[in-house]
Amino acid sequence: MDTSALAAMRRLLDLLDGSAPAEGFGEPAARLRAGGAAPEEVAEVEAATLVALRLHGRLAQHRRREAQLTALFETSGDLAASRDLDALLHAIVHRARHLLGTDTAYLTLDDAERGDTFMRVTDGSVSPLFQRLRLDYGAGLGGLVAETAAPYASADYLSDERFAHTPTIDAGVADEGLVAILGVPLLLSGERVIGVLFAADRAPRTFTPDEVALLGSLAAHAAIALDNTELLAGTRAALDERNRAHAGLRATHAAIQRAEAAHDRLTGLVLRGADPIDVAADVRAVLGGGVTVTDPDGRVLACAGRAPSAPMADAVRRSRDEGRAVAQDGTWVCALSAGPQPLGGLLLTGRPGLDDADRRLFERAGVVTALLLLLRASAAEAEDRVRGELVGDLLLGTGRDPGALAARARRLGVDLDTGHCVLLAHAPGLPRGRLAECARRVASAEGGLSGQDRDHVVLVVPGSDASAAAHRVRGELAAHAGGRVTVAGGGPVRGPLAVPGAHADADRCMRAMRALGLEGRGAAMPDLGFAGLLLGEGRDLEGYVRRTLGPVLDYDARRSTELRRTLEEFFANGRNLGRAAAALHVHVNTVSQRLDRIADLLGAEWNSPGGELEVRIALHLHTLREAGR
Repeated sequence: MDTSALAAMRRLLDLLDGSAPAEGFGEPAARLRAGGAAPEEVAEVEAATLVALRLHGRLAQHRRREAQLTALFETSGDLAASRDLDALLHAIVHRARHLLGTDTAYLTLDDAERGDTFMRVTDGSVSPLFQRLRLDYGAGLGGLVAETAAPYASADYLSDERFAHTPTIDAGVADEGLVAILGVPLLLSGERVIGVLFAADRAPRTFTPDEVALLGSLAAHAAIALDNTELLAGTRAALDERNRAHAGLRATHAAIQRAEAAHDRLTGLVLRGADPIDVAADVRAVLGGGVTVTDPDGRVLACAGRAPSAPMADAVRRSRDEGRAVAQDGTWVCALSAGPQPLGGLLLTGRPGLDDADRRLFERAGVVTALLLLLRASAAEAEDRVRGELVGDLLLGTGRDPGALAARARRLGVDLDTGHCVLLAHAPGLPRGRLAECARRVASAEGGLSGQDRDHVVLVVPGSDASAAAHRVRGELAAHAGGRVTVAGGGPVRGPLAVPGAHADADRCMRAMRALGLEGRGAAMPDLGFAGLLLGEGRDLEGYVRRTLGPVLDYDARRSTELRRTLEEFFANGRNLGRAAAALHVHVNTVSQRLDRIADLLGAEWNSPGGELEVRIALHLHTLREAGR
């Protein structure tokens, strides 16, 4: 063989080795022919060229197959490693376009809620209209693929009549400029079509079986990715459900433990007979927030933490009517009652979002609070009965054993051997029971006793000044009862047998106060002036003079003045300043100045008709006492 023919053969091998384009393989034979080589050598080189071209095609096919397998392998790796569905679907569509060498590739998915399909991913698309397409079931080439669950290809989409055309789809395809389209189904579990993977060109093209198979493989990967996502979502939902169930069980267990602890705590309150303040503190410890206990009139009995800023009487009534706790303005309210008898309310602030478990705890706390208030009321009622019986026995006095009476009083915490005052309280505008309840509270706070006698409430309280005790107790009763209260005092006395006398003195004082129009005040006999002097037993003349004229007498004694004599001459001369001045041998201005000084010492009321009568009587009594010495 000629060396030129051998050179041509080597050139063919070099072209094969370099993966040269098929067009270049004819060049060695053409050059040999142009060089005048023998025809048989040219024919042999041409035959070798045909073999080289077949080898070149097979090598290209193997390279394409290798690239496809590599792409599928990479997709499988992505499928195994990726948790981002969007990124995975974009990678699959991009590889489809690259491996098939098409102008664009895209993937549509079913929308079960809207009953159509939509563009999920596109690659190489330039038309917004095409990218936003939504396709009715059964429409277009994709509809044919979905109905048959088989791949379909069209070399010229717009003129292909094998499937149903719609104006919307055709407009989108035309706007994108697509001509040849291949679609393969995305099969879930090998049965249900959930979407279609497409590859499309903007020029006529016939897709080979290898290309259809390749696109089908990529579609299978996409279906697996979607299936995995659905399974993963289901797994996550199941896991979330399990976690919620576990959390619910834990919360229920914690609620049960909390309820048990609260039950023990509330039971302890009952067993030790706790006060409302203990109830408020313990309920607050259980539920948090601020807890307030009120009486039937809405007055605060105890408070732990912040109290409601507004009255809750309407909410208490609503809670009592509904038989459960209710909320009003961010405050939870539970009515306290014993059958039809209202006992007050339990109020909880700072917990507007009270859940069912805590609401039940709050209602249970209301039951315990009502029980404690009922027990407290029963105990107070029993003690009132005992105290009232003792007061009744003290008022009888005659035939009673003073030692036994004193012992009974000591058992109630009252020592009758110390100074005590006997007070009578009267309030015509208030229910008698209301005044008696208020008297019980005041007497208990004073360390004394209370009871009832005819229309009056009787209080026996420690003290050495009946007038001061009457003033003080009247103010406290008026504040508690919210009405006009009159209090008359007698005493002080020592020992059980002296109580009836003090009571009689207080009774006379009460009658005198009502006769003189002094209702709504607190007073004892000395406060009534000459009326008390006339009505009271053991008349204290010297005390009366001192209370009425004491400041004037003391002033004269200290300064050697004649204020008392000036008063006597002023009254003796018919309140005439001139005649009084002549009798005193002083200037009329001096008499006027002395009367001003007397007004400073005795008060402006000394010159009123009632004050004048008191002063005149005191002057006469003082003169009689001096004459008798």
